[in-house]
Amino acid sequence: MLQNSDYPYLYETHLHTCTSSRCAKNTPIEMMKACKEAGYTGAIITEHNWYGNHCVDEELAWADWITVFCKSYDEAKIWGEENDFDVFFGYEAFYGGAEFLIYGVNKEWLIAHPEIKDASTSEQYKLIHEAGGIIVQAHPFREASYIPEVRLFPEWVDGVEGINAAHSNRKSGNAGHEQWDEKAIAYAKKHRLPMTAGSDVHSTNIFGGGMAFKRRLHSIQDFCKAIREDDYLLTNGDDWFNKQGENL
Repeated sequence: MLQNSDYPYLYETHLHTCTSSRCAKNTPIEMMKACKEAGYTGAIITEHNWYGNHCVDEELAWADWITVFCKSYDEAKIWGEENDFDVFFGYEAFYGGAEFLIYGVNKEWLIAHPEIKDASTSEQYKLIHEAGGIIVQAHPFREASYIPEVRLFPEWVDGVEGINAAHSNRKSGNAGHEQWDEKAIAYAKKHRLPMTAGSDVHSTNIFGGGMAFKRRLHSIQDFCKAIREDDYLLTNGDDWFNKQGENL
């Protein structure tokens, strides 16, 4: 994997497992092992939520649904604590093709706030902010069968996924779409929104995308703070970019 000695702490910020995401192929522990072996310091598990491509029983009551939904994180967290690997919780919210990476809330908060399930994008923003979390629009310019049109929400997000390694990394089965990231970077700059980077990885075929920091992160809240305040690099696993999305 590509390494940068000045920013030694690399985090995967966009990752799915087969425990909660229907489109994923590997278990939480398999995914964490693969990330650690690839050189990551930690990973944020971002399963597809209740209206996304999940595999949780939809007949379950809300609290039970969230408990099952968060099982992948719970299992991975235990493994991480035993293996010096940081595991943080997030999720990917689906709004008719537009998707948002939610960072900074947890299982207990979700159980206590069932109103998040049918919240509009503006209501989601308010609720997540009240909880101290942040919202990043995932791959805003991706073209796919499940995305009927590009929809942008600059007023209801805290950042933009400027680099999605699934679009460009040579290991990705969807490589060759660098233009989607180029548009995302230009969009983030236009609206002066912070950028993140992740792999959107669904199997142990690790791409190497993510965000690299000069210091080790302590929690998902620390990650949120770092996006707002810290110096960091973005990578698609092949190339490095500064936090403004400029190639290094």
